[in-house]
Amino acid sequence: MVRPSTRLTQAIRHTRFAQNTARHQSKRFASSTPGGSGTEGAQKKAEDALATAQKYAGDAVNVGKRWLGPVGEKLGNALGAYRQPLVYNFSVAKEFLKQVYVAERLQPPTSVNAFTSAYSTLWARASNPQYWREIAQSGEWTKVGIYAIEAYGIFKVGEIVGRRSLVGYNLN
Repeated sequence: MVRPSTRLTQAIRHTRFAQNTARHQSKRFASSTPGGSGTEGAQKKAEDALATAQKYAGDAVNVGKRWLGPVGEKLGNALGAYRQPLVYNFSVAKEFLKQVYVAERLQPPTSVNAFTSAYSTLWARASNPQYWREIAQSGEWTKVGIYAIEAYGIFKVGEIVGRRSLVGYNLN
């Protein structure tokens, strides 16, 4: 059930959005294209992205309900009107990260030498007492400690996801 106050705030937001849109559409800045032609393409892309996001949102909610059972269903219902904007923002973030990945030419290591050199350097430093003395004297031990905590946290999150349980294993 939607509370009357929620409907009122949604109506006010919609009215403000319509007023702001009308006010800003009247402004025209110097450009080489006639008004509206560039915005139609952008509007079409935005609508396509929204339709795709809505399709995946429905799929994600169903998968969440299946995996999480009653808790997932309650979570999906609790999101209510926020579900659509969240899914849309996640899809936009995903596309943005894809563009960054391509623009920065990021790629996983393609040779075994890259792995072996990285881990041999780590092992050589970890087993060398002189290295530990140097970082203790220079104060760089805080940076190493933070990296260790980050690595441990990533490991624990992977464990939780793998077990599909926060504590222990589900033995049904």
